[in-house]
Amino acid sequence: MITIVDYDAGNPRSIINMLQYLGHRAELTGDPDKVAKAERLILPGVGKFDWGMQRLHDKGLSAPLDEAVKRGVPMLGICLGAQLLTRGSEEGALPGFGWVPATTVAFDRSRLDTRLKVPHIGWADTGWNAGHRMAVDTPEARYYYVHSFHIACDDPRTELCHTVHGYRFTAGVERDNVFGVQFHPEKSLSFGMAVLSRYAGL
Repeated sequence: MITIVDYDAGNPRSIINMLQYLGHRAELTGDPDKVAKAERLILPGVGKFDWGMQRLHDKGLSAPLDEAVKRGVPMLGICLGAQLLTRGSEEGALPGFGWVPATTVAFDRSRLDTRLKVPHIGWADTGWNAGHRMAVDTPEARYYYVHSFHIACDDPRTELCHTVHGYRFTAGVERDNVFGVQFHPEKSLSFGMAVLSRYAGL
């Protein structure tokens, strides 16, 4: 069973629908006990960093999530959920979970061509770094992005995948049983299906 964490951040129903289409059992819950006992976890989300962390605190989900990760449960963060895996964000003041040695930073507009907009919205070619459990062997992989901030890794070995919007940046992270992708696999058609299938098979 794959448990999707419900903390009122975005619409996780499309993630459930894709997982079920792929033949995987999935449930959406905001119950701290179910989260603590989960076999696999997905932390979705859209919105601001501090708002997301505060929602998890308010719903009593932060400690169960940390407990699950520490006992080795595979955790996949998506979009805001991926950013919450880091120590914190330039966007706010609250600390993140810190499971991944990285921070979340704003796009450096000084490095962007004036024709490139922030937020970064749309499809982008994405390269997977070899040697990672979550790396997907998909030629010409493209995924759908909607974000104004991205992850910056302390250790390049933590970078799972990368893309370009004006400059190269980290599009996904992996450390032990914790994984995160900045893009939306549930909006990325067959490319996204391959990502969720890979995660479900870990």
